[in-house]
This record gives sequence, C-alpha cells and structure tokens, in this order.
Amino acid sequence: MPYHKYPPKIWEALKMKQGIYTRLPKHYLKSLETKEPTPVHWRPLGVKYRANPKTGLKERVQDIPIPLHYPPESQDGLWGGEGWISGYRYAKNDKMSTRLIKIWKPQLFKRELYSEILDHNFTITVTARTLNLIDAAFGFDFYILTTPKEDLNSKLGMDLKRAMLLRLARRNSDLYPNDPVKRDKVYSKYKQFEIPEEEAEWVGLTLDEAVEKQRQLEHKEPEPHFKAFVEKLVQELEMKKLLEPHVTEKQ
Repeated sequence: MPYHKYPPKIWEALKMKQGIYTRLPKHYLKSLETKEPTPVHWRPLGVKYRANPKTGLKERVQDIPIPLHYPPESQDGLWGGEGWISGYRYAKNDKMSTRLIKIWKPQLFKRELYSEILDHNFTITVTARTLNLIDAAFGFDFYILTTPKEDLNSKLGMDLKRAMLLRLARRNSDLYPNDPVKRDKVYSKYKQFEIPEEEAEWVGLTLDEAVEKQRQLEHKEPEPHFKAFVEKLVQELEMKKLLEPHVTEKQ
C-alpha cells in the first residue's frame, strides 16, 4: 500500500488492514484496543460544570488527566499504574524566582512474591501501591489475573499472566508433582480464569511477537522434489495396473 498518499498518523491503522496482520486471531486483535487505565495520580470529577463553593455560581471544571511517563524499566516490574510526573518547581520555594523542571518518581522496592499457580518465587520491583493492590486482590496470582492489561501496564505482568493462564489451561502434573491433592486444590481455586490454550498463548504478546508467532504457524517446510516424483510415479503405476486388464481383453 502506498503510505505516502495518507497522513503519517494513520499509517499504523492502515498497516493492520493488510498482509499477515489481518490473519492474527480475532481475540488478539481485540486485546490491542486501547482503553483508559484507572486514574492513579488524579481523581476525575466526572462533570463538566460545578457550583463554586464560595460564590455559588456555575463554573466549568477542567477535568484533565495528569500526563504520565512510563520509563522502559517500568515494564520489568509492577508499578501498580504509577509513573513519572514532570512539572516545575520554584527555586528556593520563591514564586518570584526561576522555575526549574522537576520529575516526581514513585518509590520503588524489591520484593519477593510467590505464585501458587507457577510454584515459584519472583523478585520484582514494586511500589507501595502495588503491594496494597495485591493485598486487596487477596494474593499475587489473583492480582495478576484480575488486573486488566492497561492497569498492569507491564510486560513482565502480562508475561506472568500468560504463563499462569497456560498452566491453568493445560492442567498438567508439572505443578506440585509430589502433591496431587494440593495441585487439584490450586487448579480449582483459579478455575474461573481458565481459557482455551489456543487463546492463552497469545495473551500479553507484543505486536511484533504476535506477528512472528503467526509467521511460524504459517511456515511450511518446502517439500523435496523427489517426493513429488515418487508420488507421481506411484500414481502412474497404479493407473497402469488398472488399465492392463482392459488392454488384454481387447487383444
């Protein structure tokens, strides 16, 4: 498709309507739809106008979200939706002085978190909000499985979700091999999150990873020429055997 005929802003959308992109699974394409994450650093009022508490007059509300920046390292941890906030501060706290650029960053911790489904301890960079969300979800596995992609906002988090969903879909004996009772208990505990394995293996993949996966699924090894010749020869011999009785009768 000649992209130069269209504005650069829609090139990405046009790319998704041709070639291998159109052959990606529908459930994966649906997961690429952008959704607004749960507000973390601000509280939306949800109204356009409200009464001024002093004058009682109706005034317009600027219900604008705070822009956040998510550095690459946030994808290797679980920040609970927190990010960097850029702004300004006054030098020496004097409003008459020069404004200086300031970036507010969340406080990060290294914590060891255990997954029942994967039976493994993970050392992950988290924030205090992440730990509160894990407690509110009643466990690490529940937090990962119940939190939407836009709120996790973490490649690590989505990779963990995919691994958990695959384990639940396969229900194999690799989990607690020496304790089948505990294994069945864990599978029953998280049964509500089970989805088909064909769908689970696509969860959390980036677009590049999904395209490569689709390419591998469609890839077929070239068939050697001698196999085609052998098959053709066999067919000719079978046809010859079928025709031989008719030829003999005519003679």
